[in-house]
Amino acid sequence: MEALDRRAASHSGEARRILDDRLAKLLQAYADDLENAPSQTASAGESARGALAGLTEYMRSRAPADGDEGHALPRPASYPELEVLDYFRKTWTRVSAEKQFRQSLAQVPGNAGPLNSSSLVHRSLSLMRELSPGYLEQFLSYIDALSWMEQMNGGGALPDKDASRSGNPRKSTRGKAR
Repeated sequence: MEALDRRAASHSGEARRILDDRLAKLLQAYADDLENAPSQTASAGESARGALAGLTEYMRSRAPADGDEGHALPRPASYPELEVLDYFRKTWTRVSAEKQFRQSLAQVPGNAGPLNSSSLVHRSLSLMRELSPGYLEQFLSYIDALSWMEQMNGGGALPDKDASRSGNPRKSTRGKAR
């Protein structure tokens, strides 16, 4: 409305009259909206309060009783606790760890030296497997999570091999005459 008022001030004649009429209609509509605003705000507040009251009541009905342990919401009766679920989680973790262990063994070259990174990784995983299989499972799940996060971020954590070679000072001076 302010912009329309500034535009009307720069015109005269019939254009000025049309812009003034449009501005008068906008001002009247704005005044009408202001008169109706308190009743709309009250009805919106009542409906919001009704929704908030409904949510509060729902949360109160789901809250643990005074004697219950913890602060977690109890599971509804329609979702019974599956005791076999823990068994399958443990089995899947064990199978996944074994698969990853075999994959690390497959990546070790046959004639790898003592400082070969693939050989070192496999040797450390072998020691973890012997000393604490549970720790190996936790470690591999942690590595999986980090790997997935790297893939989600584009996977470009390490620079290209060509990028490191381009900064070689010997290569840039080799073909030049001194």
